[in-house]
Amino acid sequence: MKSIGIDLGTSNTRIFLKGKGIVLREPSAVAVSERNEEVIAVGLDASRMAGKTPEDVTVRRPIKSGVIAQFDASVAMVDVFMQKAVGNLSFRHPRVMVCVPYSINDVEKRAVEEVILEAGAKSVALIEASMTAAIGAGLRVTHPRGSMIVDIGGGTTEIAVMSLGAIVVSRSIRAAGDAMDEAICDYIRRKFNVMVSETTAEYCKRSIGTAQKRSPDSTLPPKDMEIRGRNVITGLPTSIRLTGDDIAAAISEVLAQIEDAIREALENTPPELAADLLEDGIVLSGGGALLGGLCARISRATHLKASIAKNPMDCSVLGFGRLLEYAGDVDRIIRFRTK
Repeated sequence: MKSIGIDLGTSNTRIFLKGKGIVLREPSAVAVSERNEEVIAVGLDASRMAGKTPEDVTVRRPIKSGVIAQFDASVAMVDVFMQKAVGNLSFRHPRVMVCVPYSINDVEKRAVEEVILEAGAKSVALIEASMTAAIGAGLRVTHPRGSMIVDIGGGTTEIAVMSLGAIVVSRSIRAAGDAMDEAICDYIRRKFNVMVSETTAEYCKRSIGTAQKRSPDSTLPPKDMEIRGRNVITGLPTSIRLTGDDIAAAISEVLAQIEDAIREALENTPPELAADLLEDGIVLSGGGALLGGLCARISRATHLKASIAKNPMDCSVLGFGRLLEYAGDVDRIIRFRTK
């Protein structure tokens, strides 16, 4: 039986197919008609419609903070993604592994399982997102040595210390990419009286975003960009210039929450594993890891070195790949559920 791994993220979904590698990367979005709940578009096609649809069509993100927010939309989305992933291959009911936040409860886990099974999977298994991210980042999680991963996704930041193939300490907080985008929108509205979409905010974060303001003695030119939005006073379209320092100020509180969660995890780490972390440091993964200056900020907050994983945005789904390619018979180490 063919096996696939799905990183069902708040912002993006990625699928790994054994023997093929990563076969799908698309936004976790669904365009739905409000009149009859008919699905009009899924993934990239739906994402391109955001903010441009008529009144009777909405673009939904059915996954929120790593859990199912809208069941039917999630089933429709996963069904389309799985069909795209398997293509014209002879199988239509694969065995599926899905990563989920460490903190979700049994009801939320069951909802994820039901979505995958309803979308056509033969069986499904759930694995903690921090574990798959660590495996994908190349951390030696099965060794008797402490490893720490901070996976900053769209809806959640997953923090874990691992040893001997198990999670020893874990924290999962809803301070991540989406919270940063919302903070940027709020900041622009307060400072400039301009309303922008979260899509624009995310683009600004990716283009000029930084985790800390420039030092006064910096010789580097400041990063800035022009963005367009609607003036909340006049109601008219307008443009403003946004700087990297603006982004740093906007997301500072979200980053402080991530720092606090990392420190809390470190405070609860057994001394022997903490000693390993002093030598090996912290590895960052997820899209948030690409934020400029984040490693330096976390290093300063924890007094540990921090580094970015190779291919940080794909770590979770690549972790499935390593499990599928190298673990042999995964049934011996992973428990699958059928309908």
